[in-house]
Amino acid sequence: MSDLSTSPAALLDFLSRNYPSAVSSSTSEADLPGLSHHIFSNTAYTDNEKVETSQWLTTSTRLAIPDEDEAKHAERLGSLNIHLSTRTTLLGSKPSVADLALYYRLSPAVKSWSAEERTGEHGFHHIVRFIDFVQNAPLFGLSVKKEDKVDIDLNDVKFVHKPIDAKEEKERKRKEKAAATAVDSQTTLPIGKGKADVDGKSSKKEMAKDVARTAEEKVQGAVTGDAPQHSKKEKKEKQPKPQKQPPKEAPLSPCLIDLRVGHILKAINHPNADSLFVSTIACGDPPGTDNTSEYKGQVVRTVCSGLNGLVPLEEMQGRKIIAVCNLKPVTMRGIKSAAMVLAASPRLKEGEEDNHKGPVELVTPPAGAKAGERVLFEGWAGEPDGVLNPKKKVWETLQPGFTTTEGLEVGFDVGQVPQLQEGEGAARPTGKLVTNSGGACTVKSLSNAVVR
Repeated sequence: MSDLSTSPAALLDFLSRNYPSAVSSSTSEADLPGLSHHIFSNTAYTDNEKVETSQWLTTSTRLAIPDEDEAKHAERLGSLNIHLSTRTTLLGSKPSVADLALYYRLSPAVKSWSAEERTGEHGFHHIVRFIDFVQNAPLFGLSVKKEDKVDIDLNDVKFVHKPIDAKEEKERKRKEKAAATAVDSQTTLPIGKGKADVDGKSSKKEMAKDVARTAEEKVQGAVTGDAPQHSKKEKKEKQPKPQKQPPKEAPLSPCLIDLRVGHILKAINHPNADSLFVSTIACGDPPGTDNTSEYKGQVVRTVCSGLNGLVPLEEMQGRKIIAVCNLKPVTMRGIKSAAMVLAASPRLKEGEEDNHKGPVELVTPPAGAKAGERVLFEGWAGEPDGVLNPKKKVWETLQPGFTTTEGLEVGFDVGQVPQLQEGEGAARPTGKLVTNSGGACTVKSLSNAVVR
């Protein structure tokens, strides 16, 4: 293995060639752990994931050059192989700079592996699959020449491992534990004997002697009428288990709602409902995300919207919209809907009833916005919830604040949300809905409208 693959400078050069807008010539080794956010700007990372990324960067360096101890190196590869057996990427499904570092540093070694090392009974199947995924997946978008890629024949599998059934594995462990408990309960040893010694092991011979000695004492007791005396072990008082602290809830804020740019790839009439459209929308989700599928090489969500008869079907085709991506999926007339399309309609006057006849205008992101790009209301920065808890009614509480301005920009009016009237929230002006680059989301003609 060449030292080049372990050099931070060489890795940075590789990243700069593939992601010139995210990695500049001034980027240093110290910046590596934070590059994930710049390379994959549509992906949010928790603090734990950032720490894990940093750890995998270190591990990738160790894996690139075998230790003097070959067994230790094989053990590290084995651990990585097991880790990847249930994950698409090192973090699970999210891409990170650690995936790119591991690919760059380990692919030269995988190139030289034999077929047995790749897919044999003791081969590293999942590492090979990971390398193939990183070098070819649109998620990473690497520009690697064909001759530089690891040549992987997907049909050349030397040994097929039986997939682990989670239920069977859990049942097997339960039975093993029950059997061990039964053995322990049937073995009677003198108090203080038969336990692990200082090194954590017990001598089988000593245990056998203890059992024999106990049996002898019982026989003597039966003859003389005296039972063997043993000192009773003092029982320790059980300490009450510390109460688990409930997770700290994030304060109410529109940032809890996961608003993203969506790209409608296809829209059709719902087969079972005249008022609904069924849209196939790319929202920037990584592969394997719950409630997603693949359409024309992109990860997409199926979304039902009550816009049929209010927005022409032609306007729904191939356009960018704003989607609410963390509502709990609902099944609408037999089709599960995994997001909601934001649209504006006139605000009702006092006493007026909503006849649902429109007009309705879709919220449009700024030109050039990419699918999956997150949008936020100015002055309300923060991370969204994974899935909004329907019982807490976060969306229902905050949605009345979604509005449009005289300039036809979508904004958040805190004055429409009584729960935010106390503290700093009450003094905030209407915050525009903007992308990371600062472009505002707009509607065609409806001002002072309701957005939902």
